[in-house]
Amino acid sequence: MKTTKKAVISGFAMIGAAVLLAGCGAAPESAGGASAGAGAGASDYLPCMVSDAGGFDDKSFNQLGKEGVDAAAAELGSKTPIEVESQAETDYASNLQNLVDQGCNTIVTVGFLLAPAALESAKANPDLEYVSIDDTVDSDFDGQTDAPNIKPIIFDTAQAAYLAGYLAAGTSKTGVVGTFGGLNIPTVSIFMDGFAQGVEKYNTDNGASVRVVGWDRAAKDGSFTGGFEANDTARQTAQALIDQNVDVLLPVGGPIYQSAAVAIKDAGREIALVGVDADVYETDPSVGELLLTSILKGIDVGTKDAIVAAGNGEFDAAPFIGTLENEGVGLAPYHDWSDRVPAELTSKIDELKAQIVDGSITVESYLAG
Repeated sequence: MKTTKKAVISGFAMIGAAVLLAGCGAAPESAGGASAGAGAGASDYLPCMVSDAGGFDDKSFNQLGKEGVDAAAAELGSKTPIEVESQAETDYASNLQNLVDQGCNTIVTVGFLLAPAALESAKANPDLEYVSIDDTVDSDFDGQTDAPNIKPIIFDTAQAAYLAGYLAAGTSKTGVVGTFGGLNIPTVSIFMDGFAQGVEKYNTDNGASVRVVGWDRAAKDGSFTGGFEANDTARQTAQALIDQNVDVLLPVGGPIYQSAAVAIKDAGREIALVGVDADVYETDPSVGELLLTSILKGIDVGTKDAIVAAGNGEFDAAPFIGTLENEGVGLAPYHDWSDRVPAELTSKIDELKAQIVDGSITVESYLAG
């Protein structure tokens, strides 16, 4: 993509207001378009999916999307889904074309980086249906998805990250918390910025001075690994933050949390890990003892609902936006950390959630309008 980061972020800001007008409910009204699923019938319906380079074993959003597709196929009694892993960005266009050639009725794509290839495929195949996880597919930044046969499933994760930031600040003993990401793209930075906003709120409420390292809200930039692989670069990025006395760490970018866990264990002191997308305590028990919480996206539920609707001939291109209000985003239980989180802090998190839901607190994000 030749689009500059500034243009991308400004474009997403335009998307926010327009998409929110489409509604945030878990079950949007039908857009009334023709459905490939309707023509096929549920038993002949073929749902398909292509991952981004993170792969289906990322314990995160690719895996959750696949679980949603599989659950939908089981409910529908449809054909067995065809699910293709991408090894690199250069695979995206060819993987999509292979799925088209195999007669897929609905194709699910995962993530910001897959969106350009998804758009090209959708425009070339207007009779097929596409579901875009984590991207609105709006390359011209007019606030509308660029093809009528694409349904975006997106999440205002800043709201849940705000709660996680407040929680992190309240549990930190060193007064320093950190975050880093894979790439500085909106679906990653939305976590980091929401997290920082929550820390700011904690400081205001308590006269505290907890610092956030790894993300600068004013500069809209911070610590990034350059990709979404669990590798030594990710470990070193985590280590650089730990060296600044961080004792709560939020890695954002699929499997990069695994590298952060290695750095935490090597540090030899108590450092809490915050997961993203799935409840990482459940998806990856090997890091369970480190997890304070996870910032959740209902990717599996949103994807399942979209595919079930399509398989029943009711494909709906209206965007689904996950929020705290519709439970599309949230915080996972504290699990092994439960006894280290004061009861009054837990109560405050519940209070803040209610205030975000009722609108008395607005968390800034590109989806907040």
